[in-house]
Amino acid sequence: MEIKLIQATAGDVLVLHDVQTKAFQPLLEKYLDYETNPANEPINRLFEKIQYSSFFKIMVEQKCVGGIRVVRKNTSYWISPIFILPEYQGKGIAQQAIQQAEKLFTKFNTWELQTILQEQGNCYLYEKMGYERTDFKQKVNEKMTLIGYKKTKQQ
Repeated sequence: MEIKLIQATAGDVLVLHDVQTKAFQPLLEKYLDYETNPANEPINRLFEKIQYSSFFKIMVEQKCVGGIRVVRKNTSYWISPIFILPEYQGKGIAQQAIQQAEKLFTKFNTWELQTILQEQGNCYLYEKMGYERTDFKQKVNEKMTLIGYKKTKQQ
């Protein structure tokens, strides 16, 4: 399944908010992390992210099936967040989106992200793509712990 990353604009906020909510709702219901889950993010906060960072729609044919945001922090890039509609998960879309993002942003060699320790599929994806666990570990609640991943690309 071929994907395209398209820079999001203010006009995409309704579509991206809907896709983000649908993508993260199952995790919200599973982990009850009401403070941190993007399914609970107010639309105005997403609007700000689109305006002030590199936020892309993940497109399959003409349909927005997800999003990926790349943020520069010091001398590394952070993926925060990446999301795919549930019916499109498990099809290699996130992997393609990350690979394309890594090709778009080349000033720094270090990429970082955080994910849920209990979501083994996510951990497997990032490890398969060359990301390694960092020392970062934050217990959000009794059900959920965030962990960090980092990848340093060769020059």
